[in-house]
Amino acid sequence: MFAPPPAVAPPAPTGAPPASVVVPLLVGAAVAVAIGAYARVHQPTGIAVNVAGFSSPQAVKVWLGSGAAFFAVVQLLTALSMWGRLGGFSPSWAGGLHRWSGRIAFLLTVPVAVHCLYALGFADYDLRTLAHSLLGCLFFGVFTTKMLSLPKRGLAGWVLPVVGGVLFTVLMGIWVSSSLWYFTTFGVGT
Repeated sequence: MFAPPPAVAPPAPTGAPPASVVVPLLVGAAVAVAIGAYARVHQPTGIAVNVAGFSSPQAVKVWLGSGAAFFAVVQLLTALSMWGRLGGFSPSWAGGLHRWSGRIAFLLTVPVAVHCLYALGFADYDLRTLAHSLLGCLFFGVFTTKMLSLPKRGLAGWVLPVVGGVLFTVLMGIWVSSSLWYFTTFGVGT
């Protein structure tokens, strides 16, 4: 007499469960805040990193930062290739180049960050230095988020491209507010 109600199918998964995205975001935010707090309370020493062949620690930072920016562009191009956004150009070696260019870019940022944190601290005496300090802290937070998101299964397809795009944009902002500023102010010498 009474028909049972039709079975309601559970909604199709739309991507990652919230925790799988939220946890990397929270850890990344904690890293960014911790770096910013340390940079703010640390008494700057004025010098931390110098490499033979460069005229100053600032020049070392500028060139290492420029190298990181170059490898970030390689990251962008290989990611676009792997995601099929460069037409038919998707060579089998793009994934390996993507991973290695990311590793090299990150390694180039480490001495720069050490110098910035130890020698200069969190600078906010003008808009450029404030933006640079904020972007520097954000870079390592977003990097942490990306690295923690990579091994997660079932992430929504947009997560890694968005986090990678934010990471690229932040690094380019750092480069513009430091290396490009330096080159346009002092020249391209070493």
